[in-house]
Amino acid sequence: MVGCPAICRDEIKEGMVHANPGFRPGPADELAMRTLPTFFAVLELLLRAGVTTVAEAAFQDRLWRPGLEPFRNLARIRVVHCTVDADVAFTRRLRRSEENPLRRAHTDPGPPDAAGSIRFHHAFDRVSVDAPYTEVDTTDGYRPGLGQIVAFINGPA
Repeated sequence: MVGCPAICRDEIKEGMVHANPGFRPGPADELAMRTLPTFFAVLELLLRAGVTTVAEAAFQDRLWRPGLEPFRNLARIRVVHCTVDADVAFTRRLRRSEENPLRRAHTDPGPPDAAGSIRFHHAFDRVSVDAPYTEVDTTDGYRPGLGQIVAFINGPA
């Protein structure tokens, strides 16, 4: 619907796992540390080439703002912040880790980790860049809908 590449931080890390047999994820693991500069290097390459690009990640401010700020001169940044209740997020992460073997790249919670996952969810500090943003509730579909999200993305500078 947007017609451009989506660069996904998790997929970059999942690709790195293929080249690292026996990898075990953990907080701030070696591949996570390599993923961040790779993610921003890919974005920079595309933006310098004039390619409209979607950058997808859990954009916590302390990690992501420093990487996004330099792109202000290369792109019209728009932030779409997706929200969902902590219990729904936990259930989705459990389901993804069960259904997708590539999730082994991430430290997804197990059933006994519900309380910690909910604390982590509430401590999330979303990215704060000087750019227009919209909030989308993803509990059941998208609110606002995809048409409105695309209109926001394509809106005036």
